Amino acid sequence: MFEIGDYVINANNGICKIEDKVHLDLPMSDKKKLYYLMVPIKEATTKLYIPVDSDKQRIRKAMDAEQALEVIDQMPEIEAVWIADDKQREKRYKEAIFSCEPKQLVGILKCMYQRNQQRNAEGKKSASVDDRYFKMAENNLYSELAFAMAKDKEEIKQFIEERICIKD
Repeated sequence: MFEIGDYVINANNGICKIEDKVHLDLPMSDKKKLYYLMVPIKEATTKLYIPVDSDKQRIRKAMDAEQALEVIDQMPEIEAVWIADDKQREKRYKEAIFSCEPKQLVGILKCMYQRNQQRNAEGKKSASVDDRYFKMAENNLYSELAFAMAKDKEEIKQFIEERICIKD
């Protein structure tokens, strides 16, 4: 369970702050249900109500700086998630994005990068599905890492490149 003031990651809305826990009346029910009242940090006027006991709405506590560094340091060892079948690959991309797990995002980003390199070598354009999910995965990953390390997204990209190159 999360506490008021916690920052969490929500697959659909990115980094959110838990502002309150509220009971709401449910239509077609006599009981009130407990919800987190969350506000996305990028959309301060938006309010989200996520049931405290929901399995469908995947949320987790946002990484701190130490956890972010651990993910960055493990990036070279994280395996690319290679799937040959187009439909299965898109399904796996969606699962990784909605998992809210940084290491899964790294795995699919590596896969998409390798696919694009392969397609370019064959004289083909990158697939629109790969492009769409690459942007989502990259945005989700870099936004959280930047938040955890108190940097902006461009700074975090450079930081990752420099840190990984130093370790190699």
